[in-house]
Amino acid sequence: MGAAVAPLVLEHFIPSSLLAGFFPMDDADETLCKQKFEFAIDQQLAERPINEVIAEIGKTFIGTEYVGHVLEQSGEERLVVNMRALDCVSFYENSLVLARCIKMKKFTFEDYKAQLQLVRYRGGIIDGYPSRLHYTTDYWYDNERKGVLKVVTRQIFGDQNVKPIPKPINFMSTHRSTYKQLANGQWYEAIVKQEEAINSRESFFLPKGNVHIFADKIKTGSLLGITTNLPGMDIAHTGVAIRLENGELHFMHAPNVGYKVQITEVPLHDYLAQNAKQTGIIVAEPLEPAM
Repeated sequence: MGAAVAPLVLEHFIPSSLLAGFFPMDDADETLCKQKFEFAIDQQLAERPINEVIAEIGKTFIGTEYVGHVLEQSGEERLVVNMRALDCVSFYENSLVLARCIKMKKFTFEDYKAQLQLVRYRGGIIDGYPSRLHYTTDYWYDNERKGVLKVVTRQIFGDQNVKPIPKPINFMSTHRSTYKQLANGQWYEAIVKQEEAINSRESFFLPKGNVHIFADKIKTGSLLGITTNLPGMDIAHTGVAIRLENGELHFMHAPNVGYKVQITEVPLHDYLAQNAKQTGIIVAEPLEPAM
């Protein structure tokens, strides 16, 4: 399997019992964070638009090992930091968070962790397992409200070219037994209510057959969610749009087990065409943070 093709990735939805473990925060992450900031200062990235900063920081993760479900852990919910190994969500999340810090010229590890908590948790507050944003469309909705990003799928592609993401979105509640955290009845009920809220909103995607037509409307450094035809799910994979020197739009992502962070060898539309479970894309553009 070449770098351009990866099997369907279900970052949020694999049973906790299958996890290989998690990587606790340690000095190695602080060192990596410092290195990212030093690179940004050397390259004067703070002077560039945030979408370009995301793209450049994302490139610094190329070659980083993929490890699935790095946020899962036993015990109380807490902020998990891991730059040493990434899944598809933590890849784009780290790129976004570091870019926000760079634009604000906040270059300490504590600054990074504060921004990480802000984007990862509902309202930026850690309050048990349900406070973590599990569904991508919900994650982006919450971060739109916080002024972190803007979902632009309809805006850039036009209403006539997009389709609603199928409902209901309820994978977690309908697969309760595979989530050890959902043995907690209170947390299970909280997830059900979150799914009800998600299903009360409209979310739209651009079908993959039209991506090549509208690729020029996607900015490098935009966040991409790949929709799926698997029942109950909204997004199966995530990453960052990256425009190469030849003008073609590719996909920078953490593909799957056995692979490393990479840029697809083929353009985004060809990458999508090779996976029958992937149906299209949603797009979010990062917003410049308040100084």
